[in-house]
Amino acid sequence: MKKLVSCRLAWLSFAAPFSLALIPHAAAQTTALATLPEVVVTANPLGAAQLAAPVNALGGLNLLLRREGTLGETLSSTPGVASTYFGPNASRPIIRGQDGDRIRILSNGGGTLDASGLSYDHAVPTDMLSVERIEVLRGPGALLYGGAAVGGVVNMLDTRIARQALFGPAGGVAGKFDLGLSSAERGKNAAALLETGTEKYALHVDVFSRRSSDVAAPTDLACAKAGSPALAQRICNSAAQSQGGAMGGSLLFDRGYVGASFSGYGSVYGTVAEDEVTIDMRQRRTALEGELRGISGLGGLVTAVKAQYSHSDYTHTELDAGAPGTVFANKGHDWRLEAKHASFKTLGGQLQGVWGLQGDSSQFSADGAEAFAPYSKSKSTALFILEELSQPWGKLSLGARAESARVRSEGHPTLAKFAADQKSFSLGSYALGGVWNLNPAWQLSSNLSHSQRAPKDYELYADGPHIATAAYEVGNANLAKEKSTNIDLGVAWKQGAHRFALSGFVSRFSNYIFADQTAGVTRNASDGELNPTDDPANPGTSLLGSPFEPQPEFRYQQVQARFYGLEASGKLRLMDAGQTLDLELRGDLVRADNLSAAQPLPRIAPVRLGATLVWAQAGWGARLGFDHWAAQNRVAAGQTASGAYTLWTAALTYRAAPAALKGTQLTWYAKLDNASNRLAYSATSILTQTAPGKAPLPGRSLKVGLQAAF
Repeated sequence: MKKLVSCRLAWLSFAAPFSLALIPHAAAQTTALATLPEVVVTANPLGAAQLAAPVNALGGLNLLLRREGTLGETLSSTPGVASTYFGPNASRPIIRGQDGDRIRILSNGGGTLDASGLSYDHAVPTDMLSVERIEVLRGPGALLYGGAAVGGVVNMLDTRIARQALFGPAGGVAGKFDLGLSSAERGKNAAALLETGTEKYALHVDVFSRRSSDVAAPTDLACAKAGSPALAQRICNSAAQSQGGAMGGSLLFDRGYVGASFSGYGSVYGTVAEDEVTIDMRQRRTALEGELRGISGLGGLVTAVKAQYSHSDYTHTELDAGAPGTVFANKGHDWRLEAKHASFKTLGGQLQGVWGLQGDSSQFSADGAEAFAPYSKSKSTALFILEELSQPWGKLSLGARAESARVRSEGHPTLAKFAADQKSFSLGSYALGGVWNLNPAWQLSSNLSHSQRAPKDYELYADGPHIATAAYEVGNANLAKEKSTNIDLGVAWKQGAHRFALSGFVSRFSNYIFADQTAGVTRNASDGELNPTDDPANPGTSLLGSPFEPQPEFRYQQVQARFYGLEASGKLRLMDAGQTLDLELRGDLVRADNLSAAQPLPRIAPVRLGATLVWAQAGWGARLGFDHWAAQNRVAAGQTASGAYTLWTAALTYRAAPAALKGTQLTWYAKLDNASNRLAYSATSILTQTAPGKAPLPGRSLKVGLQAAF
């Protein structure tokens, strides 16, 4: 890992001064750094502005000020989105109460193929420094991205593969630099991006580096890590360092493009739950993409074709006091082919649509003491269709997806308890949506869908101790495909700078896959013995002679479940005379129940409310706001309730285009998080249950930085 770190830092140190030297040249030849188009591509490949499904897009200054070290925390104040928060270094988004592999995480529309859905302590191998925009599709996205997207889709976009010309015939150079410091973790981060080309080609290179120490906490926390104070106001074992970069290029034509990119990511971070355990995670990803537009053949039926392919090689090694332990690996590929058909008039409106094929395959392995799942291979292939009929009053959309999925256990070379087995599933999903423009200010939307999801390999075949969940997990090879029916209703209002949106949803599962604790049953972590007994003659050892490490048994089973809730957001323009003052409002509510046991489902966010005052004048901007989490007392029997808390934030920004640096825009920013230094524990983090008091949210933190684009 030291070699990887030194290599990445050397790359960064080389690229940064070289890029600075190009600023005068860039000012003379380039227009501006390419920005991603505003159309939300995740929810609709047809490029429609009106969407029946609720969608959020985060980019520009908003992303810069909300950016955290992990994807989950970056999105955690978005209505309908919470975070799994396994400490400051690992968190995935929770959308409408659903997490793990029910949330599809994409990179430029392609699968990331990591192991972050397997365990809460596994981070998503993407640093927010390399992301230009994030799109969040709340609710079932199964039609375009598979049944695993029943909770929602998160798509991280960048410009590594250019899809349109960045410069004119004379060519040019553009770039961006990002430097930041943070007080809570004594963190330092840096990123650099360069793009060049002409109207015929585009080249891209980016690098980033991030380092942080143990994160500050508003209370004293015990720590048994070697070299750390036994008691300090720091979250024990929360230090991290990550580096990475990418190269990409595109050939551009009048009617399309073809491009490729290669990216690398490496990170070493503490797992928080265990004082001496760190994770060394690496991923290499190759992506290919191309599109041909304006097709006139095939009888005029097909007008555009787009293809994507990505290959990922992911590994992470768990280090116990520096000694290698369990090694997780996942490698595979993801591909996608879309064809748009010609638009034509029918039923009093204009019909347009896209048909497509999608497939993915992966090989997973785990070796070591915490290998609680067998070697496995997963593969899926799907055909999908999306049609939209535009009408004078709005539009209707109809989609369907047929998918074939196969999950195969290949046993394990050293663990005889894992046997070879294979399961196949035929899946079908559909959705019907509509948007009604009541008048220029008001809009109604609705979406009805039925989704099916195949069980994951660990849900079928797990058998072993899972440290992140403090449980001995046992799979169920008899699991059937998971089925849900989902309804979304929304209303939106916009007048000038004012806007408001409210949406409600209900998702009903007839056979929700759920790991439930087996009453009165424990397992010995070392050998799986049922209800082990501590040997009185040899304390700390079971009667079978193994280390005595009892854990509660959790078995995967299928239950009836229901999720429902509300999401609201809005903005009111309070002042607009040479300067602007806006009041931004947000809030959400989620309820989730295991209907079979008449119990709440675990790790559900409580009612959340937030507000931010946003002031702007010329290049200056200021923000002051809060997010309030109510107490979460709706917990299952034996679970710990979490208290209410309010986190205050403030930010100051300044944008300028210095005359001495023609064509360059500088953005200075300072942000204060958790300004009151409030002690808080997340209701959606499993650590609140398995390691109570050990992993609070970070304390007060001042972040300052500079972003330069030319």
